[in-house]
Amino acid sequence: MGSSALSLTLLLMSLILAGLTQDLPRPTLTVTPDSPVFTGERVSLKCEINSDHSDWRYEWNKDRTKVSESYRNTLTIERSKTSDAGLYTCKGQRNGRPNSSQSSSAVSLSVKDLPTSTLTVTPDSPVFTGERVSLKCVINSDHSDWRYDWYKGRDSVMLQTSERYTVNRDTLTIRGATESDQGQFWCRGQRDGRPYSSQSSSVSLRVTALPRTTLTVTPDSPVFTGERVILKCVINSDHSDWRYEWYKGSVMLQTSERYTVNRDTLTIRGATASDQGQFWCRGHRDGRSVSSQSSSAVSLTVKDSPRSTLTVTPDSPVFTGERVNLTCVIESYSNWRQRNGLKYDRRYDWTPAWRPEWRYEWYKGSVMLQTSERYTVNRDTLTIRGATESDQDQFWCRGQKDERPKSSQSRSVSLTVKDSPRSTLTVTPDSPVFTGERVDLTCVIESYSDWRQRHGLKYDWRSDWRYYQTYEWRYEWRFEWFKGTESVMLQSSERYTVNRDTLTIRGATESDQDQFWCRGQRDKRPNSSQSSSAVSLNVTALPRSTLTVTPDSPVFTGERVTLKCVIESYSNWRYEWYKDSVMLQTSEHYTVNTDTLTIRGATESDQDQFWCRGQRDERPNSSQESERINLSVNVSAASSSLLVTGVVVGLSVCLLFFLSLLLMWRYKKNKDSDHIYD
Repeated sequence: MGSSALSLTLLLMSLILAGLTQDLPRPTLTVTPDSPVFTGERVSLKCEINSDHSDWRYEWNKDRTKVSESYRNTLTIERSKTSDAGLYTCKGQRNGRPNSSQSSSAVSLSVKDLPTSTLTVTPDSPVFTGERVSLKCVINSDHSDWRYDWYKGRDSVMLQTSERYTVNRDTLTIRGATESDQGQFWCRGQRDGRPYSSQSSSVSLRVTALPRTTLTVTPDSPVFTGERVILKCVINSDHSDWRYEWYKGSVMLQTSERYTVNRDTLTIRGATASDQGQFWCRGHRDGRSVSSQSSSAVSLTVKDSPRSTLTVTPDSPVFTGERVNLTCVIESYSNWRQRNGLKYDRRYDWTPAWRPEWRYEWYKGSVMLQTSERYTVNRDTLTIRGATESDQDQFWCRGQKDERPKSSQSRSVSLTVKDSPRSTLTVTPDSPVFTGERVDLTCVIESYSDWRQRHGLKYDWRSDWRYYQTYEWRYEWRFEWFKGTESVMLQSSERYTVNRDTLTIRGATESDQDQFWCRGQRDKRPNSSQSSSAVSLNVTALPRSTLTVTPDSPVFTGERVTLKCVIESYSNWRYEWYKDSVMLQTSEHYTVNTDTLTIRGATESDQDQFWCRGQRDERPNSSQESERINLSVNVSAASSSLLVTGVVVGLSVCLLFFLSLLLMWRYKKNKDSDHIYD
């Protein structure tokens, strides 16, 4: 009997030891928002206990000191302060068994002051009217996802993008400053779900008028051919570091054989009639975006013998088949007359009160022209009927008469005869393109640099100051875009953007497959370019991704689950794995190995939607997303019976332990009785 009792005791002790090794539940502590938080923010700490019991009381500790206890699993700090920083833990208490959980891992809460904002202004104040001013808001923070708010004036008016202000994240741009822009500016930033930054110091912006400029000419106009002419530019300013710009009409002048530009002085050495025109000047300072005010234009008149001026209608280049008129105009005289290259013979002129008349001479290159099958010479006009490429050359004219004054020779005019400009259409990226890609079609029209899309409106140089300063005004081209055999003309829409010479398709679809072509139109000649060759755009669907799961769902807790992503074509894929919207990486529980995701020992927390897709460096850059597969995880039969087995075994152990104690007590009592009798 003693041997049986000892065996039973050992069995009970082993079962008790096995029961004692079972761990108490361990809570998980999370903090929202992520640490560090900023002073004034609302902070939530959540304690989650993985247990079948719901009657937990939650104990909260900061730096090992109890700070709160309640039946809510969330501790909320309404307006955080730096004193709230520390190490937080939580644990659960309850009346039944188990009567407590383990303590959670400590979570560090860091509370920082709001980041400071600094505002800078370029260029330095004061700025001049018309200048472009950039204000930049710099927030001293490790985060980059700030939204910036801009304010002006004592009333703190919040600024938005408008006709004159552009708000681009951390930069406020004033296009063409005026005196109304003077005032105090300041900025601050905010993040989604996070507080404002602290307000920047205000910056005072002062705007002053552009300095006035005066232009003087020595000697007084009119001047005569051969004279030395000095033009002086005086800027009413306290600054001396001006760079001076000189203009004749809209053309900026540089030092040349006949002109000398020396800072504020322009010298014309030996004036000629070609120097006549409107002269004006202005100044620039390094590092500033505007000039001084332009001086008033001064008209320079150079007197000489009458000049001959040759005009061509229509403007060169002309196009094959057009009728061309060249007109020779001699200024200040009304009695110039064409004499077909012959000396004037008064016997054939019945004009009353005869006076010496001018004879017009026409030249192509060095050859004097007469009326012929294709050329008609009629006094001051030369007409070319149906221009061809053989008419390309230098044309000039002059007037002759027997008495003075004699005209000078006109400048030669180059006549260029061309076919209508050709249009070439290019597509980026190369066809075929893939669904979702951005496609740019560019229309290039040869020989013209000024083709620009104007949406059917005439170009108005008055609204384009930059263009007016640089070029003479010209009629501009409008680009027309067509799709399909029915030649449907395209306009900007939700998916198409027509921007000058470029048609952009945002997110190509199979419906975009078709023939595309373009051409240019304008209000003056040439009225139309040649149409480009049609380009075929092919749109191909992105490669499909297929997701398989082994073993079939549902799986059971503890099983190894393998998900495989198969992409139908191309190679060098980088595979991305998602559980719902969360991208998965290799961890203790998951193994990501290119096209395979392995779950080692499935749990109920793995129940979710899984999907995959591919990314690569070459086109196509991505595949389609696979269909989402619902992974269902069931508790295995062995796990469900474990609790019942544990309860039965526990009760058996307690009963056997009690019987063992009773037997040992009776054994000792009997032994003591025998000893007394002995």
